[in-house]
Amino acid sequence: MADSKGHSIKHWPEDERPRERLIKFGSHLLSDAQLVGVVIGTGDHRSNKNAVDLGRDLIQKFGNFYYVDLASVPEISSVRGFGTAKAAQVKAALEMGKRMMAQKGSGSRTQMKTSRDFFEQYAPFMRNLRKEVVKVVLLNPKLHIIKDLTISEGSVNQSIVHPREVMIPAIKESASSIVLLHNHPSGDPFPSSADIEITHRVGKTGEIIGIKLIDHIIIGHDEYYSFADEGLI
Repeated sequence: MADSKGHSIKHWPEDERPRERLIKFGSHLLSDAQLVGVVIGTGDHRSNKNAVDLGRDLIQKFGNFYYVDLASVPEISSVRGFGTAKAAQVKAALEMGKRMMAQKGSGSRTQMKTSRDFFEQYAPFMRNLRKEVVKVVLLNPKLHIIKDLTISEGSVNQSIVHPREVMIPAIKESASSIVLLHNHPSGDPFPSSADIEITHRVGKTGEIIGIKLIDHIIIGHDEYYSFADEGLI
């Protein structure tokens, strides 16, 4: 393929230009660098690099899209040829991919039957966050998601959750049961003593008011911990 360094893409044969290849053959045939090139659209005349060259530089710096997603806009902008606008375009494209994955399992007809269902639904959004975020997922009697809410955003190390903050929205939405979710920025999903205490307090409160806590799931980078699967709920 004619993606020689610094050679303007508009001078490539039409069937070898990333955008035209995507349209004609599908996005799955494009390399990571070519996908970035389509997203950002233009190269950098100062360094005589086309959009695919910049995409290659981005992947070489961060390794793959997983680590690009971990990077902030200023970190992406530090790659020569990426200003704030191009960095924002890349972050937007990655966010679209995460939302697509989450929406695959959303909707009133989808039952959330297992901890894996919740992990696959929420991990794309939560596993790369740099601070702890706690969500409560509200469920109807058939285990369909009513809605989810962020109830706490903490520091890298901790997040404080009160059972009241969990149960008030559950009562308002007439939820039958709930699932707590939060991430560990360290990537290790094993629960802390605070996680265990929060699970116990929310579970006890749910028993009193008749809204069952059916799981508390901690999301790491590539794995998760389920209190229900471990027999702790």
